[in-house]
Amino acid sequence: MEENKLIKDPRLMSPLQLAYIGDAVYELLVRSYLIEKHDMNVNDLHKNAILFVKAEAQAEAFRCIENDLSEEELRFVKRGRNAKSVTVPKNAKLSDYRYATGLEALFGYLYMSNQMSRIDELFEKIKAAITR
Repeated sequence: MEENKLIKDPRLMSPLQLAYIGDAVYELLVRSYLIEKHDMNVNDLHKNAILFVKAEAQAEAFRCIENDLSEEELRFVKRGRNAKSVTVPKNAKLSDYRYATGLEALFGYLYMSNQMSRIDELFEKIKAAITR
């Protein structure tokens, strides 16, 4: 990913704000990966993207990288996981939804703190685990 030009300190952002931006970052990574690796029509790309970004898959993605995270990174995951959201998951277990929010908060934190190489490193591990 390219360097983020935003200046806001991610430590001062709410966990749900971090998850909001992290959701977009993660979605872009997934879509870029699918476009790069698969020759599919847009409908099939969308269906495959859902397999990566649904709460259950994101919770599994977190479990794949959990042992590779620093204490600081884990703090941001926990902040996201424990945030009180007004959104209730419709097709997901609450625990998966919360871990998905934690993963998104982590990616939001990394993006807002310009840690693009770390984003790429973690996403590579996630891809390797999910595409086995």
